[in-house]
Amino acid sequence: MKTPIIKRFNFTMALQWLIFLPVILPLCIIFGAVQGVMNMVEKMAHRMWVDMEL
Repeated sequence: MKTPIIKRFNFTMALQWLIFLPVILPLCIIFGAVQGVMNMVEKMAHRMWVDMEL
């Protein structure tokens, strides 16, 4: 028995992606940028603390 090469297209899932992608993508970009800034500030503060102890 052969497996079908092309599966049936799920229009409902495609519609959900088309609706929510413009909402999800900018949120992911914004939260990723904020997380990167916070990690860099944390590293910088740690480095300043280490340098001031010497």
